[in-house]
Amino acid sequence: MSSTSPPTSLPTGLSEQEARELTRRGRANTPVSGSSRTTGRILRTTVFSFYNNTLFAIGIALLVLGRYSDALVSVGLGIINAALAAFQELRAKRQLDRLQLLAREPVTVIRDDADRQVMPADVVEGDVVRVRRGDQIVVDGPLMAVTGGGDRPTLEADESLLTGESDPVRKTVGDRLLSGSSCSGGEGLQRAEAVGAESHAGRLTLAARADTTGLTPLQSRIELVVRLLILLVVLMSGAILAQALLEGSTVLRFVQTSAVLSGLVPYGLFFLIAVAYAVGAARIAGRGALVQQVNAVEAVSRVDVVCTDKTGTLTSGRLALTDLVPGPGVPDDEARRLLGTFARSVSATNATTAALAADGSLPGERAATTDEVEFRSALRWSAVALDGGPTLVLGAPSALRPSAPDAVEALDVVRRVLTDRGLRVLLLATADGPLRDADDEPHLPPLRIVAMVALADELRDGVREVLAGFAADGVAVKVISGDDPDTVAALARRAGLDGPAIAGPALAALSGADLDEAVDTHAVFGRIAPEQKEQIVDSLRRRDHQVAMVGDGVNDARALKRAHVGVAMRSGSSVTRDVADIVLLDDSFATLPPARTEGRRIIAGVGNSMYLFLARVATQMLVILTVTLLGLGFPYTPTQVGLTLFTVGLPTFFLTLWARPDEPRDDLLVSLARFVLPVSILTAGFATAVYAYLYRQITIGFTQADFPGAIALFEKYTGVPASDPTFVTASATLGAQSGLSVFVSTTAIVLILFLEPPHRLFTAWTGISPDRRPLWLALGLFAAFAIVLVVPATRTYFGLTAPDPPVVQVPAVALVGWFVAVSLALRHRLLERLVGVHPDVDRGDDERPGSTTPPP
Repeated sequence: MSSTSPPTSLPTGLSEQEARELTRRGRANTPVSGSSRTTGRILRTTVFSFYNNTLFAIGIALLVLGRYSDALVSVGLGIINAALAAFQELRAKRQLDRLQLLAREPVTVIRDDADRQVMPADVVEGDVVRVRRGDQIVVDGPLMAVTGGGDRPTLEADESLLTGESDPVRKTVGDRLLSGSSCSGGEGLQRAEAVGAESHAGRLTLAARADTTGLTPLQSRIELVVRLLILLVVLMSGAILAQALLEGSTVLRFVQTSAVLSGLVPYGLFFLIAVAYAVGAARIAGRGALVQQVNAVEAVSRVDVVCTDKTGTLTSGRLALTDLVPGPGVPDDEARRLLGTFARSVSATNATTAALAADGSLPGERAATTDEVEFRSALRWSAVALDGGPTLVLGAPSALRPSAPDAVEALDVVRRVLTDRGLRVLLLATADGPLRDADDEPHLPPLRIVAMVALADELRDGVREVLAGFAADGVAVKVISGDDPDTVAALARRAGLDGPAIAGPALAALSGADLDEAVDTHAVFGRIAPEQKEQIVDSLRRRDHQVAMVGDGVNDARALKRAHVGVAMRSGSSVTRDVADIVLLDDSFATLPPARTEGRRIIAGVGNSMYLFLARVATQMLVILTVTLLGLGFPYTPTQVGLTLFTVGLPTFFLTLWARPDEPRDDLLVSLARFVLPVSILTAGFATAVYAYLYRQITIGFTQADFPGAIALFEKYTGVPASDPTFVTASATLGAQSGLSVFVSTTAIVLILFLEPPHRLFTAWTGISPDRRPLWLALGLFAAFAIVLVVPATRTYFGLTAPDPPVVQVPAVALVGWFVAVSLALRHRLLERLVGVHPDVDRGDDERPGSTTPPP
């Protein structure tokens, strides 16, 4: 706490008692807290959803009945998926809750006519805040007085974090200071008017914390498919379970049937896509990108418009000397020596002098000085008086023109040429006289121009190559900046991007369709206010573009939130990094193309996996309906359905990991229908035939002949004594279920070869795959499944009988017929012809919907 009292002519602050009363009334600068999603809401939507609750109820019932294996198979995957989803959502919530725009450094307020140090959260509405150079401004309010040395003191605010403007803004009494900016020069007193959530920083923080997580197209399609399947399963379940009740089924059979029906929902797709996203994120992390939103890897592959800030994104934020034009009668080496001496002699360095001092082409050493005028935006020049040497001035041509009009005019043509190239142009001059007037205020004496200096914003490594790659991929790039449109356009041309430019005020005059058209057709946007960046993203989204926004400042945060994919630079503000979906750890644009490739790999892999998943689900649904209508019992037990984790779940996992990048297709659902419908109809038809034949043969065998060995064996498998009236039915059902499981499992493995054909024999759907790993996977699964049938422990776990000849031979014969039928149906698209959709008969193997690699 300080005891320094302000002069009586300056505004006085509150008393401590008044401050305490305002705090009690909630008028303090309390930091905003909490994101838009609570922990309870996240848990309700991810863990305790309707579907999960159904699974939990079935699992508890199976546990009560002692069916532990059935419970694990039925409920386990749903629990794992729910846990993953909850973890991801809670992690994102914690990250947003930590987001704060304001620092936690103490600030100075005037209370009881004395300076007092308080934390930013303790500032109240009506407080008088003392603002000094380097202080962050923590509340909104007008500048009441400018204090400090001299008769004409000034205060400058650095609003670059809020607006993107790199130059300090001169403030006079009555001007509003915004929280989140900082004082870059001078000293003053500010009245706190808007605090907490009502302040500029508070509103920005709330906007940044808002939950804007959306589903990607792939997630939306999967969710649509799953919802439709849930509806079908509910309708089918109602009919089958009602029939079971009417027939007087046992409680165990009723619960087992419910478990099988609930297992028809391909919940594993959600688990699979979560794994695919995690693997994709890990892969591009090795290329220098941190994925903070799991679906961003896929989303970035669908982007067709990239909006990017200029400073700090396209450019590194550093300057580089590109041209030096000596003034009239000045030797080049002398001009370079004086420029180097100036840059190394100033005590208050900035980006310009730091770049010049680091330039090895400029000679000159640091020299002692007798006077120095620091750069301020109000002056637009800086100067040093060298001890025993000349007085050197560096500044904007417009600021130096009055002191050397003829020389500046002579170089004006050169200045325009350099400016048109997007370069920053300054003049170096020597002064003939003191740097201050009688009031000790900075003043320019007559000048002699030494050189015209041109500096360029340094483009980040790889920017040109990345933008060229985007253009080749049909991705439009739009540069959005608060700088002058001509300057931004010139820099964009240096980066290889050419297109029309428009200024923010002109854009603000447009609305509706005119605004959308202007945004869509222009490539460069200058003098853009922070809120206009968000409007540009919204406009592009209205035109159905998939938008990525790349930025580094707080002024970019809201636009990053609105874009489909928000990308931040690691060197940017913490707020921007926290709200971004992807953070470029090396500040390199070169990371984006690999991310797009990885996203296409995910889409292709999950697409292949959906073929297998949906073919399995549709087959099981059709088999259950057909067998139930035929009155042949129920064709599955929960553990037998668990085989799909082995024959479908495991293959889809590896197919997703091994997928090759492919262009995202808008007709994914159509392609799925073309594959899944014929495959599932044919598979279900052959599977039902296998089941019905074995059911009938076993029933005949037990009713018309005496097989003591077989009776003893089926008593063991079914747990039903031979004297029980239901023994024959239970035995026939178990034998038919085993044959059905053998057939359906082997067809699921063969489908892997249809999706990744190792030979032309399997190219009914797509061309030959160059990857031989799926072939080895299929062979390994065949071997593993054979072991399951042979080993008694695994066979018993999955509820199968021994591999007696009928259980193996009947499915084997059916498999051959199924393979021929499926090959013909896919190759000639027979289902489409049957329903009246006439495909192009001239289409080759490499042009079919699922084709990614043409056959040789």
